[in-house]
Amino acid sequence: MIVFPPAKINLGLNVLHKRKDGYHELESVMVKTSLTDILEVLPSENFEFTQTGLTIPGENKDNLCIKAFQLLKEEFDIPNTYIHLRKIIPMGAGLGGGSADGAFVLTALNELYDLKITQKKLEEIASKLGSDCPFFISSKPQLAKGRGEVLSEINLNLKGYYVKLLNIGIHIGTKEAYDGINFSTKPNNLSELIQIPISTWKEFIKNDFETSIFITYPILSDIKNSFYKEEALYAAMSGSGSTIFGIYKNKPTSSLSKFPDAFEYIGEME
Repeated sequence: MIVFPPAKINLGLNVLHKRKDGYHELESVMVKTSLTDILEVLPSENFEFTQTGLTIPGENKDNLCIKAFQLLKEEFDIPNTYIHLRKIIPMGAGLGGGSADGAFVLTALNELYDLKITQKKLEEIASKLGSDCPFFISSKPQLAKGRGEVLSEINLNLKGYYVKLLNIGIHIGTKEAYDGINFSTKPNNLSELIQIPISTWKEFIKNDFETSIFITYPILSDIKNSFYKEEALYAAMSGSGSTIFGIYKNKPTSSLSKFPDAFEYIGEME
């Protein structure tokens, strides 16, 4: 079985307050893009995980694909499995690639072994892997609250629009991102704002991480502004960064002449 875990982008991200459990209360609209990793899942005599493409730092035991298999094996009698990940989505870029990989292992195993696990149960299991993981169980546009795991589907169709993703290799750690945050004192209602015309989103839909991160890394603000100059309808940083994305009515041009070593993706939204 071969599946394609997608990258996501955040349309707005409100950081409301720090919770008693140490996490932050968030609100964001999450949508998938057409940029994907490639994941192969097959029955096997022995458990094996292999990986090609972009190099993933750290040890294999920390990979969410392996953790997803182990979580499911704890609750269900599944056989050993061969998992191969072709990594295309850059890591630590605010695109949720690792979370998508882990979630898609769960959904692939559920289908491969006919486990008949409900979507709600899969989301519960996925939440143990990470805050973004439950979103990828269905990958439909959703309003995410709590740590990002409290999901509700929203009516949003971006089919026919183009997206450009640009990551120039700046690493922004989670601690760095949250240390500079100013909490949203009067957060906008994203579930309502997302229904207004896309051309007006830039006036109302914000990513709270941008305020401090753009001060530290002004090049990211410059990239966002350049997207608007080339007629992006909406542009923002995804998650806690550092990927900048733009949504366009017409296919945008490449920015790699300015950033030859960057990761860039241009494709249609689904």
